[in-house]
Amino acid sequence: MTRENWLVQIINAALKGGEEILEVYNSDFEVETKDDNSPLTEADKRAHIAIMNALEKTGLPILSEEGRQMDYAERKDWKQFWMVDPLDGTKEFVKRNGEFTVNIALIEEGKATMGVIYVPVTKDLYFADKLAYKIEGFTEPTISINNLLGRAEQLPLSQTRSNYVVVGSRSHMSEETETFINEQKDKHSKVDILSKGSSLKLCMVAEGAADAYPRFAPTMEWDTAAGQAIVIASGANVINWDTKETMEYNKENLLNSWFLVER
Repeated sequence: MTRENWLVQIINAALKGGEEILEVYNSDFEVETKDDNSPLTEADKRAHIAIMNALEKTGLPILSEEGRQMDYAERKDWKQFWMVDPLDGTKEFVKRNGEFTVNIALIEEGKATMGVIYVPVTKDLYFADKLAYKIEGFTEPTISINNLLGRAEQLPLSQTRSNYVVVGSRSHMSEETETFINEQKDKHSKVDILSKGSSLKLCMVAEGAADAYPRFAPTMEWDTAAGQAIVIASGANVINWDTKETMEYNKENLLNSWFLVER
């Protein structure tokens, strides 16, 4: 299977996950609490099953937030695999603000090299493999890359603004993030703050709507992998705050370090 076929497969998988999510979103759903006190809904579970079924035909291993958590000994030698967050932004889902996504990334030798982020409510689709793109209002399954590229805009999009924009989380704003924002105010004549949920923050930097996304709070690898692939393909980067190097994946501990997404 070619990389183009892989990209088509993960886009279609993300759409199927999005369909399952919206069915639950438009119903009276219940919210469970996982061991780490994060919320879990029927949408997370149904999206996970739909995506797993769609990706199995690629023949690559799959590491999903809602799947069985493999020990490092089992996955450490994986050269290529899919990293999946079936519903990124469950807190936003529960709030019904629409700012949640389906994230699927290809990890190769510890690097996020291909990614898809789908926004079920707005139907916006972000995808990348070497180059990054966005399609607004994407709903139908695709059968070819040409079908996609005929409708897509390459990222970053053209911008006319002169302000410096920092994007942050609706659910998490740490003291360190506020310090970073204040430091930018010393460097730039006009600094604005953009609030977004889930992996949409990485999309805003990839798109060019924001210049930086500092994340000085806990995240997991599946929260950022797809967004990182899209960010890097757009010409920006995701920097590990400790090492000052590009963030890597499939670590023994799947918890991310603090990081900065910056164009």
